[in-house]
Amino acid sequence: MKKLRETTHPHRAQAGVALLEVLVSVLLFSLGLLGLIGLQARAVSFSVDAEDRNRAALLANEVVALMWLNQSTTLSADTLKAWNQRVNDPRSGGLPGGDGSVTPVGTGKAANITITWQAPSQSTSSRLTTHVELPQ
Repeated sequence: MKKLRETTHPHRAQAGVALLEVLVSVLLFSLGLLGLIGLQARAVSFSVDAEDRNRAALLANEVVALMWLNQSTTLSADTLKAWNQRVNDPRSGGLPGGDGSVTPVGTGKAANITITWQAPSQSTSSRLTTHVELPQ
C-alpha cells in the first residue's frame, strides 16, 4: 500500500506546467501579433510615400507639358504662381507643404524642375528633381 501512495504523488511536481506553457505560448503569439502590426504600419508609410512621389511626378509632368506647349522653358509669372499654388494644395492633388520651382538651364531650351514637400509622418522633407530639354 505504501508503494501505491508514493506513485500517486509524482504528478504534483508537474503541477502548473501546463499553465506555464500556455503563458509562454500567449507571449509568443503576442510578440508575433505586434510584429505584424509594425509591419502593417511600415507598409502604410511606404504606400503614402509612394503616393506622394507619384503626385510630385504628375505635377512636374504638368509643368513640362506647359513648356512643350509654349516651346519655351520660361513660363509667365502667373502660370508659375498658379502651378506652385496647385503644388502646395493637397486637396487639389498637391502635396503637404509642397513647393515647386522651375530653373532654366543654359540656352533656355532646358530646365530643372524641383518639387519639395514635407510628409506629416517624416521628419525630413522629400524632393523630386526632373530635368527637361525641349527640342531645338
